[in-house]
Amino acid sequence: MIRAEQAFEYIDQSGLERAPRVERLHELGFTWADLEDEEYWLDAVAVMRSETYQELKEAAAALWAILDKAVRYVHLRHDLYDLLGIPPVLWQMLDDCPLPEPGLISRYARFDFAVAGDGTIKLLELNADTPTGYVEASIATPWICAEAGVGSVNAAMKQQLAAAWGVERPDTVACVDYGSHEEDSGTIEALAAHSGLDVRCVDCLDLSIDEGVVKDGENRIIERMFALYPKEWMAVDEGGEALAYAIESGKLQLFNGPHSIILQSKGLMAAVWGMYELGLLFTEPEREAISRYILPTYNKAVFSESFVSKSVFGREGGSVRIFDDSGALEIEDEEGYDSSQLFPVVYQKRAEMARIMTAEGELHLLTGMFVINGTPCGLLGRAGGPITGNASHFIALGVRGLEDVQG
Repeated sequence: MIRAEQAFEYIDQSGLERAPRVERLHELGFTWADLEDEEYWLDAVAVMRSETYQELKEAAAALWAILDKAVRYVHLRHDLYDLLGIPPVLWQMLDDCPLPEPGLISRYARFDFAVAGDGTIKLLELNADTPTGYVEASIATPWICAEAGVGSVNAAMKQQLAAAWGVERPDTVACVDYGSHEEDSGTIEALAAHSGLDVRCVDCLDLSIDEGVVKDGENRIIERMFALYPKEWMAVDEGGEALAYAIESGKLQLFNGPHSIILQSKGLMAAVWGMYELGLLFTEPEREAISRYILPTYNKAVFSESFVSKSVFGREGGSVRIFDDSGALEIEDEEGYDSSQLFPVVYQKRAEMARIMTAEGELHLLTGMFVINGTPCGLLGRAGGPITGNASHFIALGVRGLEDVQG
């Protein structure tokens, strides 16, 4: 065991025979450990200090409530919809659909945190609309940690997912290119299996909409659907406006619900930070959490130190640019899709991630924390460059001293 940083220990298992381990993960449902001869799964475990995990879980719960409160402040305010980059085609849908009860605007979400080597925790973003990584976290991570003799806090993910979908009860789950896009297809199949419900998996591209009625490729009417389909794309996709109408007219219940797009927008973090600076909306304990865990985030580049720019709806590192202390571009993601061509940009103070020395060299460790049915309940590790994009690796995250950790 090699200590990489104070907050993490790194267990390298790359010396073990990989093929049978990949095969076993494939049997469990994680079928993309290797992608086109590239090793997506980094055969290792990053073990987090129990104290760091406890603080991370508490931070996630506090930030979840803070961002939920912010969404309720934004709701019905079209000037704020515009500031957050919410496409106008969705405004009527957001106005007409009732807000869910507190803490449940999204029942399936994932925070991405920068946890530094000394344990400092900063929120980078929240994917409250269409997070992936569920199979890696709920299926692969517990198995990998058990094989390494390390505790995992991810066992409760399946139960939380079943509880969430037991309320929402989708009849259909969908993604784009179902059956050919391995990661998204495997994700919705795992979600469907863990829900315990009788649901059908379909391709978003096979859907048709007529006067608000949504049907699949076999002409079956869909009334309640979970979809790995980013809601902002309704503004640019053919049929997007029809889908928005199906939701606002009540003929389709979509999960995550419509208001998850407000949580999804990185502009919400700029709004929270702005209200924090102005002394608006938040209680003193909430202000303390904002100061401690949320990075200064603005709609303009006003920094005198290193900062990051990103689209309010950027995903998988796409659109991210890192600038040095002088404001010069230092690095940018050149592989992901640059959605800043379509949506506004926010500017955020740069945060440090822990670095781990791996068989692939020194990598930055991104720490994901799932929030399912309103409960922080699972860790997802990604290791790569300063920008965590499509080329980054999955690495299992365990917790040291798990006997002292509750869930």
